[in-house]
Amino acid sequence: MPLVAHSQLPSFEKLRENGHEVLSLDYALKQDIRELHIGLLNMMPDSALQVTEQQYMRLVGSSNKIAQFYVHPFTIPGLNRSADKQAHIEKYYRSFEEIRTEGLDALIITGANVANPSLEQEPFWEPLTEVMEWASQNVPSVLCSCLATHAIMKFFYNIDRQRMPQKKWGVYSHRVTMPSHPLLRDINTRFDVPHSRYNDVSRAQFESAGLAILIESAQAGVHMAVSADQFRVIYLQGHPEYYTNSLLKEYRRDLMLHLQSDAEQPPFPDHYLPEEAQTLIIAYIDAARQALREGVALPPFPEDEIIPLLDNTWNDTGKSIFNNWLGLVYQLTNVDRRKLFMDGIDPQDPLGIR
Repeated sequence: MPLVAHSQLPSFEKLRENGHEVLSLDYALKQDIRELHIGLLNMMPDSALQVTEQQYMRLVGSSNKIAQFYVHPFTIPGLNRSADKQAHIEKYYRSFEEIRTEGLDALIITGANVANPSLEQEPFWEPLTEVMEWASQNVPSVLCSCLATHAIMKFFYNIDRQRMPQKKWGVYSHRVTMPSHPLLRDINTRFDVPHSRYNDVSRAQFESAGLAILIESAQAGVHMAVSADQFRVIYLQGHPEYYTNSLLKEYRRDLMLHLQSDAEQPPFPDHYLPEEAQTLIIAYIDAARQALREGVALPPFPEDEIIPLLDNTWNDTGKSIFNNWLGLVYQLTNVDRRKLFMDGIDPQDPLGIR
């Protein structure tokens, strides 16, 4: 079954408007169907806070149809928030204390923006490690995105991510390296995944921690790895949750920063913008620089003209992986959220494949 709108979180209505099935709480309570409670630790900056809610809720709600999904967004201290976003969090988000008391069937941890040379220097580091430590003992499966993957690698294995010579961003071809793994059941063996990051954990680093590589790219490196037990922690470096225009919005942000400051001009994201879209952007940059020379307002960025030219080559595979993941969560976890798994499931080998 689909998402359940168990709170007044505006993202539920936004998803409905975009054609996603979202049950009212009253209707959901009348059905005799198992609930799955998914935590969403949202650490994204203000500009992406609500979009990130919608991206992950869309993936959860469009996956396995054998349960009702209750998504519980929460966040942690140490992240700079504007007054309106803090008000949004206080009105619609759960506290970590509530999450910890009630328990979860699974947890998603998003990325975050960083401003310091090492993750341990970030103000959110200690609150994040508190969540990770609790989840390692009390949550059946944790899916980590990008920065969260790097943080867990540092916290549990003392493995430092490596700064790349330049930002890795674009849409890259990937191959499945363990096609028999239950998380990869019935997905394409080759598909695309967007990436957007300055840092990397390499195959050798993942393997040195005893982790298994499931998906990787010749250009972008490891996209997906799993903990030694094959299920308890899922590590992602790419972004299957991205909308078709997510990289375009990121490019626009960086381009505006370049035009209005001394920041370098951003390169086009790799394998993302077709030639016609690049031509539109080049013409826009010329017009914007002319406007700056003349001291007049910048022309509008041609986003509406570019979006129809973009292809989405990752969404279906992302949905399939989430479907497999949450299907396994449904099969393996205990109805009592204070227990990790059903009776007889070995927490050290929950899939029974080691």
